[in-house]
Amino acid sequence: MLHALCLLGLVPFASAGIFNRPSAPKAATFAGSTSTFAFPPPNVTATVPDPNFPDAAAVGFPGATPTGDEAFAIETAPALAPFKNTAPIVAPDTADHKGAQFDVIKNWGNLAPMRSVDPGFFGLPDASPVVPKGCSINQVHILHRHGARYPTSGSAPAAFAGRIHNATVNGTGFTASGPLEFLNDWTFKLGAEILTPLGRQQLYELGASARVRYGDLLKGFSDLPVWRTTSEERMVDSASAHRNVRLQFAAGFFGVQQYQTSYHQLIEVEAPGFNTTLASYDFCNNSNNAIASLGSVKSTQWALKYTVPTIKRLSNFINGYNLTATDIIAMQQSCAYESVALGFSSFCSLFTEEEWESYEYFNDLSFWYGNGPGNPAVAAQGVGYVQEFISRLTKTRISTFATSVNESIVTDEIKFPLDQPIFVDASHDTIITAIAVALNLTSLASSGPLPTDHIAKRQWVVSNIAPFGTNLVAQVLSCPASDTPTHIRWILNDAVVPLTGVKGCKTDRNGLCPLATYIAGTQARIEEIDFQFDCFGNYTTPDPDTIIDGRFPPSLRNHTT
Repeated sequence: MLHALCLLGLVPFASAGIFNRPSAPKAATFAGSTSTFAFPPPNVTATVPDPNFPDAAAVGFPGATPTGDEAFAIETAPALAPFKNTAPIVAPDTADHKGAQFDVIKNWGNLAPMRSVDPGFFGLPDASPVVPKGCSINQVHILHRHGARYPTSGSAPAAFAGRIHNATVNGTGFTASGPLEFLNDWTFKLGAEILTPLGRQQLYELGASARVRYGDLLKGFSDLPVWRTTSEERMVDSASAHRNVRLQFAAGFFGVQQYQTSYHQLIEVEAPGFNTTLASYDFCNNSNNAIASLGSVKSTQWALKYTVPTIKRLSNFINGYNLTATDIIAMQQSCAYESVALGFSSFCSLFTEEEWESYEYFNDLSFWYGNGPGNPAVAAQGVGYVQEFISRLTKTRISTFATSVNESIVTDEIKFPLDQPIFVDASHDTIITAIAVALNLTSLASSGPLPTDHIAKRQWVVSNIAPFGTNLVAQVLSCPASDTPTHIRWILNDAVVPLTGVKGCKTDRNGLCPLATYIAGTQARIEEIDFQFDCFGNYTTPDPDTIIDGRFPPSLRNHTT
């Protein structure tokens, strides 16, 4: 879930009367207003089954129906087909016409569609998601985010639309020309929260890909799989992004005819006061206060710097409305949100290659200090899932409950089985980054802390870590191949991640760590994370913030309560 990004202390760039602007028609009074459409048409109800339109079973004559064997591309293929497709998004150009060489979409941070990360990005250029030669895979754990969705309620694009509309209704109006001329009759067409068509496509393809890669592991099930997702209290069942996520993924994995009878869906309550490791910010006070807002503070510092020339340039093309850094961020977000919802956005080509790189860094700062290694309450938010993961690996039930782990779920053999060959959990972008920090995947943080006055070379790039459809996968392997697991490794968006941050795990070209070593090292990591203090302690983040492991520094504890 993307927490609201708040730009603090931003001042408008004066635009009235200091430039000679081209003449242009005045903005329509409906500019910035919200437009909506709902389908099916009102008062139309589908009857299932409909006697006029019988289903295939009633019609009969199915023809040949034998199925083939399960695919197992993760072991049998020499390489895997990467995720590259961003259709139906129209590839945007930039203001300086670099779109043919520069990938604007890649710079949308957590709003970018997931694409396979380059093999060496996290530090293992020779590693592949394909099982190393001589090994076999015994179990897979898939943690993924939903696909592309509409903005969260109260998002920056919606607020920008409100300001634009207010200028035409309660102000003197404005006139936009040149590249901004579209604002004269632009309306806000984005809903809130639910998956877009692209988002549904992403999850279906992710499920289908998982079936092709890992389908043979279904042969190890003696009962139906139990896969988890979250609820969202303000959303109805049919529209909830996360419930829909599981259905879309399952339809891709099992097929639209079979998915409803092929697995069990466990929905964990996502609401304040409820324990769930898939939305643990609701059970961590310091993820909902000034400590959590550190990402907004740091990214704002960068925004106030990088947007200055952008405001000056674009202010030449609008009269009667004073642009601010808040507007520039909202317009860049609008490019991403409109593109993943509508296929195209006129906002995209407003910005140069350098401005898009700056926006990417804006998101990286926001996540680093708000939902990543630089925030002292983040490892605590991810540690509950890590406990569940170790419980599954060791087939040992959790017996102490001092984190976001839900006791009633994990102690139930039906709701929380420990012996599945395939585990699948759906969560949010900020939770997945928290889990990565709790797992001590330190290569992601190797270039931190991130400065706020210039763009740093880094491996913490949110479009590679937590885009729409992101997936963090643990492969449990046997090397040499056998029925007894001996090794483990983590793969993030098809790039293998080094495990050298886990105590005892050595450098390995394939990212492997002996299973027993990994379990012991991760248990040590769990022990060093103080959930109660980091989530509920009365402290302020150190300044300067040099944290790179998502924990409040133990050496500073004596200055806190």
